[in-house]
Amino acid sequence: MATQKSAARKKTKAKPKAKAKAVAHGHHKPANSNEPSLSARPIWQGSLRLSLVSCPVALYGATSRTADVSFHLLNPETNNRIRMIPTDPDTGPVERADLVKGYEISKNHYVVLSNDEIAAVRLETTKTIDIERFVDEKEIDRLYWNDPYYLLPNEKNGTEAYAVIREALAETGRIALGRVVMHTRERMVALEPRDRGIIVYTLRMGDEVVQPKQAFEDIPSTKPDKQMIDIARKIIEQQEGTFEPEKFEDRYEKALRDLIRRKEKGEKLVTAEPVEEDNVIDLMAALKKSLKAKGGNGNSAGRRKAR
Repeated sequence: MATQKSAARKKTKAKPKAKAKAVAHGHHKPANSNEPSLSARPIWQGSLRLSLVSCPVALYGATSRTADVSFHLLNPETNNRIRMIPTDPDTGPVERADLVKGYEISKNHYVVLSNDEIAAVRLETTKTIDIERFVDEKEIDRLYWNDPYYLLPNEKNGTEAYAVIREALAETGRIALGRVVMHTRERMVALEPRDRGIIVYTLRMGDEVVQPKQAFEDIPSTKPDKQMIDIARKIIEQQEGTFEPEKFEDRYEKALRDLIRRKEKGEKLVTAEPVEEDNVIDLMAALKKSLKAKGGNGNSAGRRKAR
């Protein structure tokens, strides 16, 4: 009995220490909070290297979808969750462990590759982000920016080297480009200094981006009415403001959560009738109505320019 009590006391004493560590790393968040926070574990660990200067670092996702509403598929007769079982259309269910990967070269014709064959050509999972060059941020088309991550020092003895690289980037006003292997794939990354740290963005490769010229080539080259452009410009000027992401919310997600809460309480739900929309509009009339609805007559734009 004494042994059990002493073990319990040890566990109790250990808890505050673990909690303090989590807070220090930004991993703790209040219960029932929808605020995104850093994950407890990094998605990648290795070194950041600038020429002969290197430091141990770790990558954490800068965004989170954990607050999203997600559903499971249930059997309505039993309310049991459905299991997805791999099935051969001819022979029936098969073991997932027995499956192999195939690349379709033509309809129903595959080149079959074993895991060992794929592993033989897999890139070495390097543990280093090597900085290769420095560019102006404006040189990187926004089409190529992908997911953001936070790059944090991973050991105390590497914080000085980390700070040197961060400050050098900040003072030169440059974005560093490098490569990293994540999830067995090599990715280009851009490193941007921010506050006391560094943000890493994965960049899309050239063969992943459809060029705008190709996407927009079928749009007719027409010259809109000058008066309509002027009205549209005044509407834009009336609605100018700062970017405040905290004021944006996913209204569909919010409505889903409200629906779930009402359903949980046993409330009887009524489906609203769909609203019919008339897509035939007088463009000039719509523009003028929009301008009037914003409470302006066009003079506010002129006054703004005069200042």
